Amino acid sequence: MTRSVIDPITRIEGHMRVEMEVENGKVVDAWATAGSFRGIELVVENRTPADAAQIVQRICGVCPISHAQSSAIATEQAYGIKIPNNARIIRNLLEGAQFLHSNILWFYNLAALDYVNPLNALKADAADAYALAVAAGTSVTSDFSELKKRLQAFAENGQLSIFSGNWFDAEDGTAYRLPPELDLICTAHYLEALRFQAKSSEISALLGGKMPHIMTLLPGGTSFVPTAQKLDDLRALTHEIYDWCRTTLIPDTLAIAPYYADGLEYGAGCERFLAWGVFESPSMKMSERYLPSGVIDERFGLTEPDESMITEYVGHSWYEGSGTYQAPDFTTKPEFTEYNVKDRYTWCKAPAYGGKPYEATSLSRALAAYQRKVPYMVEQIDAMLEAIGAPGDLRALRSTLGRTAVRQIETTYIAKMMCDWADELTEAVKAGDSAYFAEAPTDSGAGSGFWEAPRGALYHATKVEHGKIQGYQIIIPTTWNLAPINEKGEHGPVEQALIGNPVGDISKPIHALRTVHSFDPCVSCSVHVSEPSTGRKFSTVTNPWGVR
Repeated sequence: MTRSVIDPITRIEGHMRVEMEVENGKVVDAWATAGSFRGIELVVENRTPADAAQIVQRICGVCPISHAQSSAIATEQAYGIKIPNNARIIRNLLEGAQFLHSNILWFYNLAALDYVNPLNALKADAADAYALAVAAGTSVTSDFSELKKRLQAFAENGQLSIFSGNWFDAEDGTAYRLPPELDLICTAHYLEALRFQAKSSEISALLGGKMPHIMTLLPGGTSFVPTAQKLDDLRALTHEIYDWCRTTLIPDTLAIAPYYADGLEYGAGCERFLAWGVFESPSMKMSERYLPSGVIDERFGLTEPDESMITEYVGHSWYEGSGTYQAPDFTTKPEFTEYNVKDRYTWCKAPAYGGKPYEATSLSRALAAYQRKVPYMVEQIDAMLEAIGAPGDLRALRSTLGRTAVRQIETTYIAKMMCDWADELTEAVKAGDSAYFAEAPTDSGAGSGFWEAPRGALYHATKVEHGKIQGYQIIIPTTWNLAPINEKGEHGPVEQALIGNPVGDISKPIHALRTVHSFDPCVSCSVHVSEPSTGRKFSTVTNPWGVR
């Protein structure tokens, strides 16, 4: 039995550790650790809900808008506010811009380096790369010959920066399987992605005043009022981003997938999924959001979310007590003891729905949208399943490769909807609609904000008395996904997904890293591996800069 530790995991947001037991070339047990305590619930107490919508954004610089949205929805429920239609559209655009930034960043600049080796692209023939890109239907806007020259100079300089310390030589050099020409294409898109992340954040800044941590989203609607120039800028940006997304994301995914088809055979996790839904439709119903809500369990099928089913267990987490608490629970009492996988080993609590762990990821949203028959999602998921050799088999998506691949469908869908929302807002303004904010009819109440961040289901609950917050609870998607062992002895979704992963190179467990990255955890790099039977220890820096 070998004990393998990846600590910390790189190319994620925050600080995360994974410890695994390996036997006969497979992971047989796993423990995932969130290494930081935020405690924002304590910070917002005795502040106003408007303050909270700003403060909770500081949980994360990558998905601050989602926290502001969820906080505002909780307050609007508590106060009985119905936001104006213009505010709905603008908040969709704000959220969509953040999703585009985060999803593009995750696919190209974080997860891709588990599959793409930019240094192997030095062997590529530029003309063959161009022909391959045309055949794959993917973008060919980059000059591949010029990019090869830049990569060569980069490699000869010896300072590889974010490309250094990755496991390109794992499993004796067989872990990375793309031909040089495809590596060159994907490296070109890696660099292009940096520009389109920036353009997505430009939309956030245009509508929100700045990014990260926007200023215009508040309970009751928005303080942003569009001008003709800003609407023109918005429409130009949304169409430019959509054009790039539709010509890169899905084509690149389908080009890469056949070389890693074994990724469909591991990483399934708990195979229960929940999504609270994101992007409001005019009805403002969770089940009718553009990416709708849904709790998926093979025992019961698709059901509506029920807040009374949500609990959190703290017996394996660094908090006082060892009980299971019904949401919303406004108690946050941190108590660090020691790291011990047989006792307490994480700052994540163990959320459960109906007493069971559930995955809360972009895959959850995709499955809910498919079952709700969202046309674009159904069409594109069916096409992807056909392309990867699993026609009609949704279970194929419940894997490391499936979870990684399906998110590009969501991203392209959001980019398309952004164009539609920009046009919808323009038409509303032309028609004379000038309502962007609704006043609160009261200053006391309790409410819950069910929403989605790019990584999955997000929940903010608040209790307000005379305009001041008396209780607050947050359950972020990574809390669901990185949940430790619960009171019944069941592992959380990421831990379950790791069990069964192949380990071909004990010093560089690349398949486990791919599985963790498929969840895009937000919790940053060296890998420590010990082999008790021999006393061997390994320490390999995978991201010396700690760059997300």
